[in-house]
Amino acid sequence: MLVLASASPRRQELLRNAGIPFTVQPADIEETPRAGEPPRECAERLAREKALAVWRNRPRDLVLAADTIVVVDEIILGKPVNADDAARMLRLLSGRMHR
Repeated sequence: MLVLASASPRRQELLRNAGIPFTVQPADIEETPRAGEPPRECAERLAREKALAVWRNRPRDLVLAADTIVVVDEIILGKPVNADDAARMLRLLSGRMHR
């Protein structure tokens, strides 16, 4: 059984569109970047931690995990805490190059 370690609607849509059967079990991990951690390393570490957290409860299943981060001016933007924070982030990103 494939287990998606994410509640992301987009990741679920990708698997459904590919015709891949799966079940969802979001990983409950702390997603804070470490001090001085480069963005790519942060995303890779978080994906590993999510996969391991779910796999520990489902060691016989195949676990798929991923992480997406947004970076502007080498600063990792976390998940917005509320609507005002989301609006602030969108203004920060508007018309600017980001990864």
